[in-house]
Amino acid sequence: MKNSKSFYINGQWVKPNSAEVVDVINPANEEVICEIALGNKIDLDEAVYSAKNAFITFSNSTKEDRLNILDSIIIEYKKRISELSTVITQEMGAPKTLSEKAQAPSGLGHFMQVRKILDRYNFQEEINSSIIQKEPIGVCGLITPWNWPLNQIACKVAPAIAAGCTMVLKPSEESPLSAIIFAEILDKAGLPKGVFNLVNGTGEEIGLNMSKHIDIDMISFTGSTFAGISVAKNSADTVKRVTQELGGKSANIILKDVDIQKAVSKGVFQCMNNSGQSCNAPTRMLVPIDFMDDVIKIAEETVKKLKVGDPNDESTSIGPLVNKKQFMKVKNYIKKGIDEGAQLIAGGESIPTNIDKGYFVMPTIFANVDKGMTIAKEEIFGPVLSIIGYKSEDDAIDIANDSQYGLSGYVSSSNKEKAYEVASNIRTGMVHINYAPVDQALPFGGYKMSGNGREWGEYGIEDFLECKSIIGLN
Repeated sequence: MKNSKSFYINGQWVKPNSAEVVDVINPANEEVICEIALGNKIDLDEAVYSAKNAFITFSNSTKEDRLNILDSIIIEYKKRISELSTVITQEMGAPKTLSEKAQAPSGLGHFMQVRKILDRYNFQEEINSSIIQKEPIGVCGLITPWNWPLNQIACKVAPAIAAGCTMVLKPSEESPLSAIIFAEILDKAGLPKGVFNLVNGTGEEIGLNMSKHIDIDMISFTGSTFAGISVAKNSADTVKRVTQELGGKSANIILKDVDIQKAVSKGVFQCMNNSGQSCNAPTRMLVPIDFMDDVIKIAEETVKKLKVGDPNDESTSIGPLVNKKQFMKVKNYIKKGIDEGAQLIAGGESIPTNIDKGYFVMPTIFANVDKGMTIAKEEIFGPVLSIIGYKSEDDAIDIANDSQYGLSGYVSSSNKEKAYEVASNIRTGMVHINYAPVDQALPFGGYKMSGNGREWGEYGIEDFLECKSIIGLN
């Protein structure tokens, strides 16, 4: 890739100050795609200085200016969407169909949604004859993960531009190539110099120094809860705003009144999507205890329809995990589930028979899982489903809420009023009724250790704004 060993700073591709590089590995075959440069504090300082200078002008740009910029980005993004989907499959292993239909288009969707909202958004309002003015917060440090790389970049960059902020992006070193193409798109779209800057690097170096940086006014972080806690602690000394979208252990409550075949099958597919590497995946399936035997049969039959293999094969449902570390982590969780006495009904520790290379794990389902087991409490981030029986609806709600996480919940019911009642009692930032898909106009974020702040839509824009009261004009 042309710019793999450069950083995008102040509107141009520049050579890094460090000679350190890292291999980008294709997780499907364990082969090196290319090397990328890893930045250091000097590179970060240059990017922040660029963003700080650009903020002076860009913060005063008009809504029309920003709408025109978003229009240009949308045009350029569409031109390279096929290339983006190909690269995402290569760098993090998403099946080709998933990359083409969801991974790459999700980024475009955020820009289109934010553009639509900005067009009608009012940055001023009047209260008691005083003015409330919403202003860009400043220089923003954006730290993004590898599991939905373009989605997570776009849902930060698009609202930051709409708000009038400038930014420095540190994408995951596991999926940096899509971020490099993204920077090329912004450059081609004519974004003013310094508004967007890209520095590749590790969390220990770039992420840490972003959190501590005195000239960064806000950190928007998506990743593990462990890493999010570190970001928050390191940001505390400069009292910068920190928004976080972290881990999840979403409960999927299936009520007695549904078509059990349909609800269980959909739940299995949803959990295994993206190889289970989604923070909002429904990884805990809660079913009436007297339905357990039927649920097991349905789950066993459903998982047989999932094909593990080459992500470039259009018939593949499940690609590899992102890297060896994640592969070993998921395998260890599967072993722990077996050791703790959960009933293994599909998958397990064995490697798929059609695979001789790559970080592939069989889609794994445990039944009759106790809510206190490790696999029922900790985020695995792999294709592993825990089926838990409940005695009553109140019991189901208690189990759903018995988690340190609170990102998403799922409720399946033929009665919308009943579904709403149950959803209202789940302590999560989102609840999907009958597997309703995400909506980029709605707030995305969680309760408890799933983070704070909200992304997506109007709520995402407002996280990048400060409120100023101008009093005494009348």
